[in-house]
Amino acid sequence: MVIGNRVEDYGMDLSDLVSFLQQKTCLGNLDPEVLRAIANSTVEKTIAEGQTLFTEGIEADGLYIVQSGKLASNSSLESGQSSLLSGTVLNLYALLLDQPTQYEIKTITETQVWFITRQEFQQLSEQYRVMTQAFSQQLASQVKELSEQLLFEQERQVTLRPYLVSKARRGVIGKSRYATRLRSQIKQASENRQSVLLFGEPGLEKDNLATLIHFGSAYRRQPIIKINCDKLQTSGAELFGRSGGKPGLIACLLEGTLVFNNVHLLPNELIPAIANLIKTDRYTPVTRPGGEAATPQTSTARIILVSEQTIPAINSVVENLIKIPPL
Repeated sequence: MVIGNRVEDYGMDLSDLVSFLQQKTCLGNLDPEVLRAIANSTVEKTIAEGQTLFTEGIEADGLYIVQSGKLASNSSLESGQSSLLSGTVLNLYALLLDQPTQYEIKTITETQVWFITRQEFQQLSEQYRVMTQAFSQQLASQVKELSEQLLFEQERQVTLRPYLVSKARRGVIGKSRYATRLRSQIKQASENRQSVLLFGEPGLEKDNLATLIHFGSAYRRQPIIKINCDKLQTSGAELFGRSGGKPGLIACLLEGTLVFNNVHLLPNELIPAIANLIKTDRYTPVTRPGGEAATPQTSTARIILVSEQTIPAINSVVENLIKIPPL
């Protein structure tokens, strides 16, 4: 990381930076006087590609304003990765609320930022109380949203915990052509999000192969759960959730992997709904008797099915069928 000097030391017109703050950042609603004070406090930094600016859950070292380049944001409260571009302001709410950082930030390309130390930012916010006032409504909204995210994450963990698979027991063992072909099929399946049916004789550890597909994929950090189909309610409530009630496993899973173990034991009443889920990525929460019809929901989960037998209604919609040979 290379630390530069004050804006004026670069020969940069201070008014240009003030205009940038007004037009391209969330600070644009502040008075020009406040923006000039912010601009005067900045130091320019150049951060190399692939560097971590800061991690989640630590004390914010200061305010970052992205001038150019591209960064990535990761948070335990969000699935996936968010890209950040020019004009992004980092750590504003952490500093104003005196809270830990809410995400980890890494550079994707070489990036230029304007930086204000934590101490200088606190001095600015004390001198210009309007800064906190201007963002009070946004702060309240952020706090409410964060609280809702935390509550959902807590409920999600409780819901998924009984079904979580922590790791694969072992890889595919053997040097035969069958083992080699199976390893290749598992690798190919891990490189996409297609639905998969693993079928074969009992005792072939097909559920473990499903786990290998998940942990070999780009979504390995997402949860994987295994559902024993003979234990499912005929209503499917634990999967689909209830309309107006608790979310089901599919909603809690987000972009994780759902393994239907022994799908040949699936209750007949559920086969049409599961086939529709595989085909359309859509499902409908369960409605209580006399209640209003629920609105269909979209699933982002990856579906893998394990079976000792094939089911025509399921086979016809699964995108990738892998027959597991005795090894």
